[in-house]
Amino acid sequence: MLERWSRGDSYFHRLDARVKILALLLYLVAVATTHPFTWSAFAAFAALAVSGVIAARLPLGGMLARAAVVLPFSATFAAISALTGEMETASSLLAKSYASALGVLLLAASTAMPSLLDAASALGFPRVLVLVLQFLYRYLFVVTDQAQRMRSAALCRGSALRRGPVRERFRAASGALAVLFARSYEKAEGIERAMVARGFDGRIHLLYSPRLAWRDAVFLAVAASAAIGLRFLLTIPA
Repeated sequence: MLERWSRGDSYFHRLDARVKILALLLYLVAVATTHPFTWSAFAAFAALAVSGVIAARLPLGGMLARAAVVLPFSATFAAISALTGEMETASSLLAKSYASALGVLLLAASTAMPSLLDAASALGFPRVLVLVLQFLYRYLFVVTDQAQRMRSAALCRGSALRRGPVRERFRAASGALAVLFARSYEKAEGIERAMVARGFDGRIHLLYSPRLAWRDAVFLAVAASAAIGLRFLLTIPA
């Protein structure tokens, strides 16, 4: 879904990926350092992220729903704070995590992954980290394609994991996972040899070198002003 959304054509999509990463970092720092009891600031940060979603012409409902995926994880730590009697801290933790997730999701949904990783490398992110993310992104498609092929073959043979005793279904599923891993590993080795033969040097080069335009500078200035302004102006606890 994010891959399809990132191929959109809006003002937000056309912005330089480096500028969007810097704006996101400022946004995340501002959200993380906001006073726990400043609910007006949290609402403003959420509105800022929502305005970005609208500007990028992304489905608002889908973005809000997918950002909520982080809530079960942050709810664990929020529950610990709630059990110690710090309900306001627990609530602010949930608000911060949701606002941060929405910002990260906005970046991922409006920027193609190759451009995003190339921008991260240009900004000085650790080369090993960028390389791992590149291969993770590439090989996820390899594993997904192999899994779809195996599923189609199993359905053609009349196989159905939902039938039979639980033990048999577990054995069938574990066997399928083992075969999937072996085939994916074999295919990944073939891809690696092909990339090395073509002179792969640790970077996935784009067909063009993006250059900063005036709209990128304007966006970064506005985003930085908004994040810093919300952080330091809305500091009165609710």
